Amino acid sequence: SSEIADVVILTGGTDTALRMLEARPEMMLLAETGGKNATIVTAMSDREQAIAHVLQSAFGHGGQKCSATSLLILEDEVYDDPTFRETLCDAATSWEVGSAWNLDTRLGPLSQPVSGDLERGLKELEPGESWAVMPTQIDENPCLYSPGIKWGVSADSYTHMTEFFGPVLAVMKAKSLGHAIHMVNQTGYGLTSGLESLDAREISDWRDSIRAGNLYINRGTTGAIVHRQPFGGMGKSAFGPGVKAGGPNYVAQLMDFRDRVPTEPPADTPLNAPELEALRVALLKRPRLANGEYPTDLTMLLHALASYERAYFAEFADEHDDFKLLGQDNIRRYLPVQAVRIRVHPDDSAFEIFACVCAARLVGCRTTVSVPTGLTLPMVDLLDTLTPAWGAMVEFVEETDAELVQIIHDGETERIRYASPDRVPRSVLAAIGDSGIYVARTPVLAEGRIELLWYLKEQSISHDYHRHGNLGVRAGETRRPVS
Repeated sequence: SSEIADVVILTGGTDTALRMLEARPEMMLLAETGGKNATIVTAMSDREQAIAHVLQSAFGHGGQKCSATSLLILEDEVYDDPTFRETLCDAATSWEVGSAWNLDTRLGPLSQPVSGDLERGLKELEPGESWAVMPTQIDENPCLYSPGIKWGVSADSYTHMTEFFGPVLAVMKAKSLGHAIHMVNQTGYGLTSGLESLDAREISDWRDSIRAGNLYINRGTTGAIVHRQPFGGMGKSAFGPGVKAGGPNYVAQLMDFRDRVPTEPPADTPLNAPELEALRVALLKRPRLANGEYPTDLTMLLHALASYERAYFAEFADEHDDFKLLGQDNIRRYLPVQAVRIRVHPDDSAFEIFACVCAARLVGCRTTVSVPTGLTLPMVDLLDTLTPAWGAMVEFVEETDAELVQIIHDGETERIRYASPDRVPRSVLAAIGDSGIYVARTPVLAEGRIELLWYLKEQSISHDYHRHGNLGVRAGETRRPVS
């Protein structure tokens, strides 16, 4: 059949997602893909607790959870602590490995015989690496291996950068928390990430700097629960708009929406966002129709500005914890896409161009309005004229489709917004197949609860803030009662 599904949902490997997009660039792919997930252990951690969390995250389910910890990055004081290494290795070798029918088994058979990257990861060492715990094939079963722990893994090495998807843990040394964060982000993946630290300053710095969809603090990195920890990644671990499974927005990307045509004039209510309020005031000074009403595009835009601001401050601007569990924070928050390119098309209306730029600007994206070379659209010039306060946060450029394709290949944008799917050239779609960059191409809406999703990334943070049941300075907080 020549028909193609409207949306394809994938849980699988990064390479699989890329091959699918290369074969069908026009495919709307929503994929949760691979991960080179890391846990950082700092000198300020509870080290025995960290070992318990890391081993369960690395070897539970055979290390074949997509969220499994496969990198363990130790601050130098911890890395050089012989007691930590001895305890980690002793605990790993104590795991019972065997048949899934044996109730004592903690590490059972893998889903298939080892091969490819996993086989190399289990059987080979690179320069500087050594086996702290050497993995062993059990009972000549090609699917059954004991845990392996590689020590002395170097930055940029094969072990550092490659997803193995099995029971092998790579241990790296970091000079500081900042150095450790850099090594995590360096992999390009961003599914889950863990931190073991009791220091509030380190936790804050890590939360602000790590690039991953699901963050775990002083707990394991596996076992996300629907709604409590909506699941999905960033970077090479996600394809699509980054809307999380198990969260309040997931279904929106599977639906088609249309705005209601407003029947009432926009309310003359000042907006709280200064840049949007300045634009609103400037728009109200634009010429009206002979009957005194605003043109349709202007009316829609004024309604959109109010809706965008309501939605932003109600849902997207602040962190949410819908559960308030005793001893555990479960936070849903939204991060602006760092660089958005709004690609103008000759068929775009003034509303579509203005609305896209206003949405991106409101949530804090660095925004580029990309105009095809030689195309003259008065509304683009008008937008530039009416927004002097936006300064460098919104840039206007002229570029051909070929130049836009090169920008995609060079990784100079994180997301592209077109106002309609039929306005996206196939050459641009083919380029994203190589990069995984998301091209948002749903119709532009005045409803902020939907439109703003295309300029944001969701992130889940789960933090066990108690220590062995002790709530510390947070003991007096109002939380959900224990049932």
